[in-house]
Amino acid sequence: MTPATIPAALDRAAAVWPAAEAVVDGDVRLTFGDLRAHALDVARALVASGVSVGDRVALWAPNSADWIATSFGIYYAGAVLVPLNTRYRGEEAGHILRTSGARLLFTVGSFLDVDYVASLSDVPGLEGLSETVVMPSPEFLARGASVPVEDVVARASSIGADDISDIIFTSGTTGAPKGAMLRHGASVETYLSWSSLVDLREGDRYLCVYPFFHTAGLKSGVLACVLRGAAIHPQPVFDVPVVLSTVAREGITMLPGPPTVFQTIVNHPDLASFDLSSVRSSVTGAAVVPVETIRQMRSVLGIRTVVTGYGMTETTGTISMCRFDDPPEVIATTVGRPIPGVSVRIADDGEILVKGFNVMAGYFGDPAATAAAFDSDGWLMTGDVGFVDDDGNLHITDRKKDMFIVGGFNAYPAEIEAVLLQHPSVAQVAVVGAPDPRLGEIGVAFVVPTGDAGPLDPDDLLQWAWERLAKFKLARVELVDALPLNPTGKVQKFKLRERLGSRDGGDQVC
Repeated sequence: MTPATIPAALDRAAAVWPAAEAVVDGDVRLTFGDLRAHALDVARALVASGVSVGDRVALWAPNSADWIATSFGIYYAGAVLVPLNTRYRGEEAGHILRTSGARLLFTVGSFLDVDYVASLSDVPGLEGLSETVVMPSPEFLARGASVPVEDVVARASSIGADDISDIIFTSGTTGAPKGAMLRHGASVETYLSWSSLVDLREGDRYLCVYPFFHTAGLKSGVLACVLRGAAIHPQPVFDVPVVLSTVAREGITMLPGPPTVFQTIVNHPDLASFDLSSVRSSVTGAAVVPVETIRQMRSVLGIRTVVTGYGMTETTGTISMCRFDDPPEVIATTVGRPIPGVSVRIADDGEILVKGFNVMAGYFGDPAATAAAFDSDGWLMTGDVGFVDDDGNLHITDRKKDMFIVGGFNAYPAEIEAVLLQHPSVAQVAVVGAPDPRLGEIGVAFVVPTGDAGPLDPDDLLQWAWERLAKFKLARVELVDALPLNPTGKVQKFKLRERLGSRDGGDQVC
């Protein structure tokens, strides 16, 4: 029987494969039975802490076994998971915590030299956040002793397929992050299809470099493995020697990631010293995929099944997928066919429109933004431009949005520009994506200085920005005398892109 909700998916996995490995994280090895038991312990503690059905609970931490167990605990408690980007600074995280009305936050002491708890100490407006729990926390889990397991199981059973499972924040052209509300049933149905199309199998060992705060890691990683009975190996950061040694040691069979991951692996000087023969399948996307990368994944790395796809947070992460037996040119130049139950239509202006069970319930607390995301016939407007070929494959040819993709992470110019304009020496700014051989694209800010606050050093401004923004969002600052404007005063960003030699691409997210 197909599980109706995410906790029901773990119930099923624990019943069908109780002793099979579900999570391998260093010395931590959890079976599906262990994972369910740990998740129920988290849920009991949440109930004891006063978390009610429908409350939002945030999770701000790198990939780990604790992340997985805690996320399922949130679902079992009937709460809504709000994952936070690990690269965020305090105010960026604070905005999401405020906007979502998060009741409780799970986090870690520090990651990538950022102390998450300390970074929130001076952030205003977090009165609704009643508690911050630093994982692992035996003291927090001990609270659950007063809550019978049966109470938590009853809560989980009361959740329906149409209930909200996650609020995942994604910025738009306005630069203000918006929380896409995703449903339990849509998540399960989408990733049952996804798993079938990418040939994820029972007993597979799946190394996940995609972050769990993104639908790629959370849905096509964690959830897909639970649905198929595969073991997930979470990676907190991408490090080639660590990844390659894990593949060899653990017999990894599934190795997804953005194209930059595989380009880096192929070019690593010690590649020949690692045994990658166990890897059978891969999924790539999140950037324009060079044909040569697909070929090298098959010929150099020996990966037999390579698949690409297209999606966005608002579609539970997936719209269309190539099939594993498509030729490299199709996989690299198209984003495949819509998954079953999802329809794609091309508007008169070329914009890709989507309708189906996987489309979000709306943006949390933002009915105006929700209404603006759909056309008059109820089709979700992706902001991407493309066409469907005679074989039914979708091609992405342009962006209506200014968004660019940095190594798999979406970056939004309006958000970056708003921060830079807070600097006293910045009069005007325009941010665009520039081609980069390693990351696909990088953010470049064209800045017109005020001139009255002293000389402006581009490197100093970059360092200033990095104190307020995740570093992946901005890589370079260029000073200019003026920005190119059209007759109505709007910045002609295409001229800035031409100056950089950049080109627009698609919003491929798997």
